[in-house]
Amino acid sequence: MNDPLAQRLALLSRPESARLLAGGLQGVEKESLRVRPDGTLAPTPHPPALGSALTHPSITTDYAEALLEFVTGTHGDADALVGQLRDIHRFVYSELGDELLWNQSMPCPLPPEPDIAIGWYGTSNSGMLKHVYRRGLALRYGKAMQCIAGIHYNFSLAPGVWDALAEPGDTRDAQTRQSEGYIGLIRNFSRFSWLLMYLFGASPALSADFLRGREHGLQSLGEDTLYLPWATSLRMSDLGYQNQAQSGLRPCYTDLDSYLKNLYHAVNQPWPAYERIGTHQNGEWVQLSTHILQIENEYYSSIRPKRVARRGERPLRALQERGVQYVEVRCLDIDPFEPTGISAETCRFLNAFLLLCAIEPSPLLPQGGWCAQSAANFAAVVKEGRKPGLALLRQGESVPLTTWAHDLLDQIGRCAEAIDAVVGGTGHAQAVQAQRAKVDDAEKTPSARVLAGLRETGQSFEAYFLGLGKAHAQALRAEPLSAETRAAFEAARQASVSEQAELEQTQSGDFDAYVQAYHASLSD
Repeated sequence: MNDPLAQRLALLSRPESARLLAGGLQGVEKESLRVRPDGTLAPTPHPPALGSALTHPSITTDYAEALLEFVTGTHGDADALVGQLRDIHRFVYSELGDELLWNQSMPCPLPPEPDIAIGWYGTSNSGMLKHVYRRGLALRYGKAMQCIAGIHYNFSLAPGVWDALAEPGDTRDAQTRQSEGYIGLIRNFSRFSWLLMYLFGASPALSADFLRGREHGLQSLGEDTLYLPWATSLRMSDLGYQNQAQSGLRPCYTDLDSYLKNLYHAVNQPWPAYERIGTHQNGEWVQLSTHILQIENEYYSSIRPKRVARRGERPLRALQERGVQYVEVRCLDIDPFEPTGISAETCRFLNAFLLLCAIEPSPLLPQGGWCAQSAANFAAVVKEGRKPGLALLRQGESVPLTTWAHDLLDQIGRCAEAIDAVVGGTGHAQAVQAQRAKVDDAEKTPSARVLAGLRETGQSFEAYFLGLGKAHAQALRAEPLSAETRAAFEAARQASVSEQAELEQTQSGDFDAYVQAYHASLSD
């Protein structure tokens, strides 16, 4: 019987290659809004006690000034990964005063748009580039969208995996083989990522003021809360970070070259609505360009191929010259029931899930075929994932979500067992088993637990998540850092401040010329 998954797991389980299953790395980027004790958005600048948002390696801001972003290093162990993320939270809480972290993907009640500050990174050219980019985002999407938060999960396999899986006669060089392997992973992720939204989506409701008069089909849950009864992740629905200009950017990941061409086109193609705005108003920069994308990072997708860029290097140029190094999973909601927003169990499940995506056969996704089906499945689950009897399209045939979910969990479980056989224990297999309970009983999913909490307490969205945030804050503040760990954070803080000061002394040239050179770096 032909079983490609079994064959590839067998290849990776041979004594000479088994170590490869333990050689991958993972990292997390987690966003959290700073809020005042009453649950409203903190109007304060990025706290100086946290260091420079421009240069600190693990504590920065994303779009809004109040949207903190915590960046871990890379780890081969889920407990170590979440442990570092917890340490970052503990340090931040030791410096926040009475402010709190909003541990939910959809934002707290927001002030009027003019009162939402966007990220500020100082007066160096690189700092101003980041700030002006955010000015452009505010024009294109609105400032409220810049307050949505999430978890980004960075994942890589040991480089030798791709060589171990190579077919006899494969003459591709190692870089090409690895890049095409990751692109194949992304295609399978596109097919299967609806499962992540069902299992980990945690934003079925939002504050009523978030939509600010926009049309919507949401229902009311009390006076101040809107929701959809079967939704898993409104953050990843059409209410989230999307717009018309990006609607045509749906690469089906045929190969790395076609993906790069798609984004190269988007960062160089003018968009009429943005041309009408221009790049300057009243003598000030308001956006970096009038193109579909100001820069490649503006492309919003549930997963991205990535390569660590050198200082000053454009991400697209890094991918073009040195290939794909890892993938960034971007569709995960913050888990509001976890103080750090993600658990080690979830990380172990993601590792097994992404291993399946990497080694399961991954045929191409024709633009009018499975690519569209995958997008439709994803959209259905984010809005109706817990609806009894919901069916999805699998290779053109309707299949119950629960049936397909268990089929996938069977395959993910085999990957989990292969990882456990190398690293020891049963942690990955147990993580997969824990997800089966959610498929069997939708009330155990995070999205159902959120709605149950809102209903049982009778609280508004704001009051309920403020209460959870205060409980997390109390727990994290009750765990002081060791003297050694705290000293490391303080050293990083001071080093970041010094680095920003140096940049502001050395990057004092013409900003217009700096932006022009930045854009030209993709075409020279």
